[in-house]
Amino acid sequence: MTERPRHLPADERRAATVEALIDLAARQNPSDITTSAIAERMGLTQGALFRHFPSKDAIVQACMTWVSDRLLARIDKAAAQAAGPAAALEAMFMAHIDFVARHPGVPRLLFGELQRADDSLPKQMVRALLQQYGMRLRHLLDAGKAQGEFDRALDVDAAAVLFIGTVQGLVMQSLLAGKVGQIRHAAAGAFAIYRRGIGSAS
Repeated sequence: MTERPRHLPADERRAATVEALIDLAARQNPSDITTSAIAERMGLTQGALFRHFPSKDAIVQACMTWVSDRLLARIDKAAAQAAGPAAALEAMFMAHIDFVARHPGVPRLLFGELQRADDSLPKQMVRALLQQYGMRLRHLLDAGKAQGEFDRALDVDAAAVLFIGTVQGLVMQSLLAGKVGQIRHAAAGAFAIYRRGIGSAS
């Protein structure tokens, strides 16, 4: 059990709850995690937890917001520090991979939500995240075409889908291997193949 201060402002308590769920999801099936287990990990009673979240679904929704805000901020920062579109794409790719490696519970939660048959709010939030991510990618890909870094005949929409799909493929393989933290090892090679596919590096 992770010991945390019992007296925290509401925002900090909510953030700590999200982090507790993500930590637990890295170690067990997210669908098996109960509010009791989350409260126990935080050193709280369920009653104390329910003062901030009425249900586990509400905690999952807060997790999706946490993931979206932090992942987009991370890739935006990485892209902003790059010298050009191609370098920005690589920086975004590696920043995303690093985010997953640091928070292995996140992809387990995301994939768990996407397997639900109903169109849940968390699933809608994941779609919104992917839409925002895709917009950023298409902007960079268009800029790269205009600057001659990528093939001028490049299908930008398909290239954006392939970028995200490459990340997802690496994540899925790392989950199957039970070694999400080692996802970085294959990232550089996978991106190099992607980069060659969208245009000459010369």
